[in-house]
Amino acid sequence: MSTTRLPVAAVHTAPVRQGTVRQAPVSQRRAIAALAAAGVAWGTSVPLSKAALGWLSPGWLVVARFALAAAVLLVTVDRSALRAAFRWQVLAWGAVGFGGSVLVQNTGLARTSVTHTALLIGAGPVLVAVIAAAWHRNIARPVAWAGFAVSLGGIVVVAGGHGGGATGFGDALVLLSVLMVATVTVAQGRLLEGQNPAAITAVQFVGAALAALPVAVAAGGLPHAPAPGGAGALAVVAVVGLAVVGTLVPFTLFAYGQHAVSAEVAGAFLNLEPLVGSLAGVVFFADPAGPRLLIGGVAILAGIVMSSVPGLRRPGRARLAAVG
Repeated sequence: MSTTRLPVAAVHTAPVRQGTVRQAPVSQRRAIAALAAAGVAWGTSVPLSKAALGWLSPGWLVVARFALAAAVLLVTVDRSALRAAFRWQVLAWGAVGFGGSVLVQNTGLARTSVTHTALLIGAGPVLVAVIAAAWHRNIARPVAWAGFAVSLGGIVVVAGGHGGGATGFGDALVLLSVLMVATVTVAQGRLLEGQNPAAITAVQFVGAALAALPVAVAAGGLPHAPAPGGAGALAVVAVVGLAVVGTLVPFTLFAYGQHAVSAEVAGAFLNLEPLVGSLAGVVFFADPAGPRLLIGGVAILAGIVMSSVPGLRRPGRARLAAVG
């Protein structure tokens, strides 16, 4: 049990008669729906990034992705909420956790397959649980740890294959990016205390774009124009789709959903991304879908269920999650 208590979210529950099934509070159900939608939307980010890398370098893709998403939020979020969110801590976490992690992920993605990248992201909940236990003394239940172990085993199985252009170095970079995301996932709950989630997300997007800009310029100068024809048009569509569907929507929904569930539960929904992303890799990028991928994918998804269901069943556990 955590020795550092996190603020309890305001939840209204109706009396439960004896013999009836307890239902999740309305605010918690909405948070879970938001987390699930975020996980599915994030699943589009890897295939869209792979397509966009045909035009932009890893650094410029980070700049374009977060700058476009930030522009939308900055003109829609309440001004007073934005002023309250504009703090150096929020910018810094956005620079490292969003910009830095995606830059590393893009670099790895250019050296490995879409399916490997999507499934290796399944390490996220395991790392979230480990970091939360060390940082906040927030210890998950034994069955959740068993689920994390099952997912990790699936990741090892997937990473053992190198079909579809996958490489060990590319896989290692992807795992490093997941470690960076997991750290921000645990830390961000404190940033959200008493803040507008959309405003916090907007400021973090700004931090991500600003941090990636000098890296992009130093690595290759200004980006070139997209290639003429269908391939160039597809890359432009992929960049816009990545900014909106793969960034703006899931990051905002996930920040909203953090308010009502524990860290390990919210972290488990990160693994909906591997399901969507790996399927997209097989369907749209012709990544191999042999027994190794099937066994590893099933293990990862089974681990998600094992690690998330116990937390959802805890009565009254509608806490502000340290998730990002």
